[in-house]
Amino acid sequence: MTNEPSAHWENVYANKDASQVSWFEETPALSLELIAESYDGRGSVIDIGGGASGLAGVLVEAGYAPVAVLDLSANALAVAKAKLGTKASAVEWIVADVTEWQPARRFDVWHDRAAFHFLTEPAQQRAYAQTLRSALSPGGIAIIGTFAPDGPERCSGLPVARHDAASIAAILGEEFELVSERRHEHRTPGGAVQKFQFSTFRRTS
Repeated sequence: MTNEPSAHWENVYANKDASQVSWFEETPALSLELIAESYDGRGSVIDIGGGASGLAGVLVEAGYAPVAVLDLSANALAVAKAKLGTKASAVEWIVADVTEWQPARRFDVWHDRAAFHFLTEPAQQRAYAQTLRSALSPGGIAIIGTFAPDGPERCSGLPVARHDAASIAAILGEEFELVSERRHEHRTPGGAVQKFQFSTFRRTS
């Protein structure tokens, strides 16, 4: 990928309050629920495309460790760190493109709410799957939330690839088995409803 996506997201977070973006949620209730019901323990978690989300701080308070957040935007991560204050030191903050990132360790849980669907090219999707295989421990859980097949076709001015569990499974390959899938309607700060699909997979090898 070029640096164009990075510039786009830096601009978004430089010019908008984090509470005004369409994907903002007051509390990451569904993400917490999916992590808790899918992974039995308080292991390591990485939040892909976490941006200014408060999920990392809530995970740290709940006893998950270590916790990491990866995002293209340094501005977004700066917002998240500022929210956490002194607790920000308990989180590893990674500014990187997930399709190019080379993880130095493995995690028990991979969480992605609305990052994967911005990868519209097959080569990008394959690169994402390769990073996931490098970053997730055998037996680990991958939770991937995208716009559903009947969800929006664009987000933040960019085209997206809408998915169901089957289309994601085809990209991830045979190393991953579907654990659960859930539809979700997210209400944006502007009052619009976005239809999401959350698919949870376990790495079997």
